Amino acid sequence: MNNFAVLAKKEFVQMVREFKVIWLPLVFIFLGITQPVVSYYLPSILEALGGGQGITIDPSMAAQKGGEVLASTLGSQFDQLGIMIIIVSMMGVVQSDKANGMLAFILTRPVTVGSYISGKIISNYLFVACSVALGYLVSYLYVVFLFTSVDFGDLIVALLFYLLWILFIVSFTTMISTIFNSQGIIALISIVFLLGCRIIVGLSPVIDNVNPASMSKHAMEVLILGTVNSQAVWGALAALAWTAVTILITNIWISKKKFNNE
Repeated sequence: MNNFAVLAKKEFVQMVREFKVIWLPLVFIFLGITQPVVSYYLPSILEALGGGQGITIDPSMAAQKGGEVLASTLGSQFDQLGIMIIIVSMMGVVQSDKANGMLAFILTRPVTVGSYISGKIISNYLFVACSVALGYLVSYLYVVFLFTSVDFGDLIVALLFYLLWILFIVSFTTMISTIFNSQGIIALISIVFLLGCRIIVGLSPVIDNVNPASMSKHAMEVLILGTVNSQAVWGALAALAWTAVTILITNIWISKKKFNNE
């Protein structure tokens, strides 16, 4: 446990040095603010730009419910630009240790591979989760101010569902960062795969039951409908199972010292 604490502290120190503790929360705060503000003022902006000629303003746009706007924050902001930003912030999480020899150095000490991986994933997940939650709560405040209130219970349940999806994003990016040596390749593979998972959500109930990205859809449904889909349990189990698989692959890859292969 002492090794884990030291490694986790190393990760947090690295985040401070890279100013990640500043810019990542600010990015998610900005994304959280963008959706409710744009949704509220878009009809006025279109009317002003169009001068009333050739543009029809749907009155229902200004009458959206708070839950719908908050759900669109998750679906339109966090699940698109937000995912890419998380990946870019994490693409060197293991790759940089491989490149500068720190990984080989750490593993020559009395440190288990499990402690190294858990230190990486847990510390980065806690930080990313806090950043996402901060942006989500700021979006909630704007939604309540500009639209209608959202049930607090639904707010929390939706956040917990969404953070399961974030957990998979963090573990998958860590795995890809372990396997590949180029940050560009790491970012490309992670972005294509994770956005692909999000795009296929809703195509088939069977796929959704094994797709960790379905937790984002379930989170949105809670905010919009105020109820929890019975299939959310399968989505949660799938997210946890796939997270465990990525951690296992990362452990095996490092244990076999494939990180030395160029």
